[in-house]
Amino acid sequence: MSRSGAAGELRLDALVADLWWRVRLMNTDILEEEARAGVFDVLQPAYPLLALNLRARRDNLVSTIGVLEQRARSRSEAA
Repeated sequence: MSRSGAAGELRLDALVADLWWRVRLMNTDILEEEARAGVFDVLQPAYPLLALNLRARRDNLVSTIGVLEQRARSRSEAA
């Protein structure tokens, strides 16, 4: 593996780690918003809109992380 390839892999690993950290923050924010509203069931009409939006953003991040992790695996297998 070239020096630039190793540096790119490290940056990708750092990005994935940062995104997982953000997912954990969002999970905490979702739990706090649910507790504040006293509604924990997403199907309830009174479920907080902020928690719904955070869930959607979190799910998108998790999907993105999956794509990035797959890319990292493909790179390491090719090396």
